[in-house]
Amino acid sequence: MSDEKNLKDGLDDMLGDAKEGAKKAADKASEFAGEAKEKASEFADDAKETAKEFSDSAKETFGGANGENKKLMAGILAILLGSLGVHKFILGYNKEGAILLGFSLIMYLLSCFAIGLLFVWIPGVIGLVEGIIYLTKSDEEFYNTYQVGKKAWF
Repeated sequence: MSDEKNLKDGLDDMLGDAKEGAKKAADKASEFAGEAKEKASEFADDAKETAKEFSDSAKETFGGANGENKKLMAGILAILLGSLGVHKFILGYNKEGAILLGFSLIMYLLSCFAIGLLFVWIPGVIGLVEGIIYLTKSDEEFYNTYQVGKKAWF
């Protein structure tokens, strides 16, 4: 009977040690999780601050929604890359930009067969004319016509 009692006491001691070890491990895991949450929160705050700084810088550089710098950017891109419809994408006219881009690509491909050479200049002229129109309009007129009124062509 004493062997059984010794065995039971030994098992109880081992069980107590295992419980104590598990409690220490749980405490360490909880402490680590708390530190990880704190670090993640600091990282998120830093990321938010960086994003806000970037957004403020972009608004300052490109003028946000006020139209002045959008007008300038759209006008210059229309003159330089008008045949690709980049200025249309800048103003939010995705369908019209895709039309110009698609027409240009098709004409570039067909220029290999000479038929495209007859029409490849059309999107470039459209971009040039639109760029000149954009740049010669007043800021208010540009904003009202192309950003509020959503006039897609010329």
